[in-house]
Amino acid sequence: MATTADIKKGLCFNLDKELYIVIDFQHVKPGKGPAFVRTKIKSLVSGKIIQRTFNSGIKIDIQRIERREYQYLYKEDTQYHFMNTETYEQTFVDEKLIDAHKFMKEGQMVEILFHQETETPLTVDLPAYVEMEITYTEPGEKGNTATNALKDATIETGAIVKVPLFIDKGDIIKVDTRTGTYSERVRK
Repeated sequence: MATTADIKKGLCFNLDKELYIVIDFQHVKPGKGPAFVRTKIKSLVSGKIIQRTFNSGIKIDIQRIERREYQYLYKEDTQYHFMNTETYEQTFVDEKLIDAHKFMKEGQMVEILFHQETETPLTVDLPAYVEMEITYTEPGEKGNTATNALKDATIETGAIVKVPLFIDKGDIIKVDTRTGTYSERVRK
C-alpha cells in the first residue's frame, strides 16, 4: 500500500471500489493544521472528473496500468476492433470507453490503457490532433473572411465540425480530438 505522498499525475488507484486516475494534484501544508493533498481525479469507469482532498499519510490502493499501442480496424455495433501491430492480437472495446470515437478512422493508431491484473481495457486515447478530409460543407461567400464566422462541415468519419468560411469540400483539416474543434487547414 502506498500513501498520499506517492500521488503524482497519471497514477491509477482504487477508491470506493472504482478505478481513478490522477489528472492534477497539489500538496498543501497550511500554517495551522495537518497537511493534505488536493487532487483532481477522473473515474475510469464513468469518465467523471471530481475533486477530492486526502489527509496526508492516508493509505491508497495503487493499481498497475499499462499503455499499449493498437491499430483501429473496424466497428461492429457498439464494439470497436483493435489490433496490436507487434503480436497481431485483437481486442474489442465498447464505445463508451472511447471519448472521441467519432474522430477515428480505419488504420489509425491509438493508445489503449489496460488494467494489468485483469487485462481489461480501461480507456482508448486518440492522438491530440487528427487529419480529416471535408466530405461536405456549404460553399463560403467570397469576401466574407473578415469575421470569425464558422459553418458546419462533415468530415470523412461522418462527424460534424465547425470550420471557418474559407474551408471547402475536399480540404484536409486538423481536428483537436480533446475538444472536437477545428485547429487548422493542412496544406497539400
